[in-house]
Amino acid sequence: MPTAGTGPFPLTDAAQLLGVSDDTLRRWADLGRFRVERSPSGYAAISGRELARLAVEQADLPESGPREVSARNRLRGIVTKVTRDTVMAQVELCCGPYRIVSLLSREAADDLALEPGVIAVAAVKATAVVLELPR
Repeated sequence: MPTAGTGPFPLTDAAQLLGVSDDTLRRWADLGRFRVERSPSGYAAISGRELARLAVEQADLPESGPREVSARNRLRGIVTKVTRDTVMAQVELCCGPYRIVSLLSREAADDLALEPGVIAVAAVKATAVVLELPR
């Protein structure tokens, strides 16, 4: 598989990158979802730009069904503050007497329509938890 460059990429390599079978990618070509190119050595290929476009289309497919989550520490609360910049968002929740602060992408915060007053669940999964003793 090519490790650098912008293609053209052999269809078998492109299928692997997209997480689909070679046959699926060939069917998409037959349906006109992308234009098949020929590499200098003559194999069927796809340009890097077309491959990137297909990857974005695949990633935008809606998820289906309920989701299983491994995090066991779940705190239901209300969003009290959202601070957004161009890339990231900081979201504060009050979960009973506890304040939870989450940093996430702006895109995720926008997709979830997080604003003060929204009920949300903070699912906490951490590799390190610091414990303190009250004085």
